[in-house]
Amino acid sequence: PDGFTPHPKLVRQFETRTKQFDSDHDVDWATAEALAIGSLVLEGTPVRLAGEDSRRGTFSQRHAALVDFETGQPWIPLAGLPGQANFWVYDSLLSEYAALGYEYGYSHTNPDALVIWEAQFGDFVNGAQIIIDQYIVAAEDKWGQRNGLVLLLPHGYEGQGPEHSSARIERFLTLAAEDNMQIVNCTTARQYFHLLRRQVYQERQTPLVVFTPKQGLRMKQTRSPIEELTIGSFEEVLDDPGISDPSTVRRIVFCSGKIAWDAIAERDARGAPVAVVRLEQLFPLPTER
Repeated sequence: PDGFTPHPKLVRQFETRTKQFDSDHDVDWATAEALAIGSLVLEGTPVRLAGEDSRRGTFSQRHAALVDFETGQPWIPLAGLPGQANFWVYDSLLSEYAALGYEYGYSHTNPDALVIWEAQFGDFVNGAQIIIDQYIVAAEDKWGQRNGLVLLLPHGYEGQGPEHSSARIERFLTLAAEDNMQIVNCTTARQYFHLLRRQVYQERQTPLVVFTPKQGLRMKQTRSPIEELTIGSFEEVLDDPGISDPSTVRRIVFCSGKIAWDAIAERDARGAPVAVVRLEQLFPLPTER
């Protein structure tokens, strides 16, 4: 807005995003998220996002709320869209148990809203394990209560040490049964965009657990062309984009998350006859695909 002074470092970051959008015609992870939230708000779906550092984003990627560099006044761009729905974004207190419990209850009370809780690091979900065990994975079976709460859990070994690395994918998989939730580890901006929108428009509401990237927030490989946001939908399995002739393939490697980019790079370096197929949705497992 007129008279608003953003932080100089953020100005450069936004200029880079604008260049990606206008000149390169692609979007990164955070821009795809903003477009998903903005489109839902314009279509009449309220969106609520809360977490310990969610306004900025733990990895300084989101910046859903900006603070005037001179006056300290906050501004939330997506909250000013001319739609009929609201966008709320909050930095929560440092209690995963209390925060996730509140967001679960809010999502149950306001099922028309997309409600997202984000852990600062995926490991921190440990502090909310009772809420996960007793409500998120079991409430439909115990009480017939459906809930569409989304959990964003930053995941990946980027040298940040213990309790800043693993969101415990295996723990969620042991809790998965009878389609009680969705467990997703998507690898591109378009996939994340369509996933958030699918959560609103799918017929049956179940909690969605998303293992979000760290390094992948800025990797060129995770960017997506703008046109891929205007067509298609979330794909539970992604074929190898580097294979032009399937008859040359001698081995198929199934993987999930950022390891796909390491495997593809190594395959290309060796010239190996290998196709790298990404399982974007780990549960329910897309066996028919």
